[in-house]
Amino acid sequence: MISVLCPVLNEEKYIENVLKHFIDTLPKEKELFMIDGGSTDRTLEIVRSWSEKYSNIFILHNSDKYVSFALNQGIKISKGDPIIRLDAHTVYDSNYYEEILKTFKHTGADIVGGPMRAIGNTSFQKAVAYCTSSVFGIGNSKIHSENYKGETDHVYLGSWRRNLFNDVGYFDEQLKRNQDDEFHYRSKSKGKKIFLNPEIISFYYPRSSIKSLINQYFQYGLYKPLVLWKVKSAVKVRHIIPSLFVLYLISLYFLHMPYYFAVLILYIIILFYFSIRCKLGIWEILLSVLVYPTLHVSYGLGFCLGFGYLFLKK
Repeated sequence: MISVLCPVLNEEKYIENVLKHFIDTLPKEKELFMIDGGSTDRTLEIVRSWSEKYSNIFILHNSDKYVSFALNQGIKISKGDPIIRLDAHTVYDSNYYEEILKTFKHTGADIVGGPMRAIGNTSFQKAVAYCTSSVFGIGNSKIHSENYKGETDHVYLGSWRRNLFNDVGYFDEQLKRNQDDEFHYRSKSKGKKIFLNPEIISFYYPRSSIKSLINQYFQYGLYKPLVLWKVKSAVKVRHIIPSLFVLYLISLYFLHMPYYFAVLILYIIILFYFSIRCKLGIWEILLSVLVYPTLHVSYGLGFCLGFGYLFLKK
């Protein structure tokens, strides 16, 4: 039997797709824990109607709200192996669970998963999907490559062997964001094998507004220094560059030497180059010009503040 965990909060628009996928797919021997962080919409009502019909769907209540608490709660009460995490905003291929099981069997890995494939319904979502899958948007992270197959330091969502938690511990409940990054980095630092298989297919819907995107990437940046402090071997150049860019932008206010603007001019040239490469349409190209700086500045500012807080605290 496998165990499936899905943290939820106000997901009435998406949750039925997750429940239907769980019931309709193989293997049949599996259990699903919907871990609710205090939904105020119809999420619980919908899940409850399915749990009354299917005895392998359960509701857990996460009074601490955040994902790290939800995952730890689900891991400790579940019985299956492996343990597979789902996200309500993601659409999964019909053989999703089967490919995970095959990957575990063929690789002997401790953690497996697929790449993060982003898609969208609106032009804004499509632009975000494009930008977050490009090297200019997020660096050279393997998790965003649909062609890479092999060992890595991170996978989207993640599936874990049960004994892994005995060896490396649970998710860090200090982290409101990036808890999966930290757990995977920590596992890798302890010699555990993480395998990314593009045949494990899912599609993620990104944030649908500029405000929510800013908040998301600011929080990613804010908690990343704590992750890297805990697992120093995980530090990569791509983690640092956005914060250096933000510091550079701030310094422009104080330094007015003409040549000092060369970096900004170069950034703008690269920005338009990668935006124009978007083949979706004119609106997506124009929105990409907005989305790229949003990703970089939001993440970079969050990282600077997170690093500053961590430095003062330590």
